[in-house]
Amino acid sequence: MQLSGDTSCIAAARRLAAEFLTRAGTEQHVAVAAHALGLTQLVVSELGTNARRHAPGPALMELRITDSTVEVTAQDSVPVRPTIHASDPQRIGRHGLEIVAAAAEDFYVRLEETGKRVTAHIALGDKGKLLGEES
Repeated sequence: MQLSGDTSCIAAARRLAAEFLTRAGTEQHVAVAAHALGLTQLVVSELGTNARRHAPGPALMELRITDSTVEVTAQDSVPVRPTIHASDPQRIGRHGLEIVAAAAEDFYVRLEETGKRVTAHIALGDKGKLLGEES
C-alpha cells in the first residue's frame, strides 16, 4: 500500500495488516498466532510512521508471508540508514526502531539509489491461540 501524506494512513496500514494475516489464515491455511497479529500491527505502525515522518515523497508498505514469518517492508525516498538509539527511559519519542528490533526475529535496512527499504520479519507462530480459535 502507498502511505499517503496524512496520519490516517498508519491506521489504514494496521487494518490492512490485520486483514492480510486473517486472509492468510483462512484462505491459505497459514497458522497465524493472535500474538503475531498484534506484533505485526505494531511493526507496521512504527515503520510506517518513520517512513512518513522522516522522508519526503512516496512511502510504500509491503507485507508477505515467507516461511514461518510475515515480512513487513517500508520503502521511502531517503537513502540514509536509520539509527536505533541507545535505550533511555527518560527520552520521549524516537523508540520506534528499538520496538521493531525487539518485536522482530530479523530486522535489516537496504539502501537503494532511490531511498531505502526497512524490513522486519515477525514470527507467525507462538504458543498462544491462533487467529480464529475460540477462547
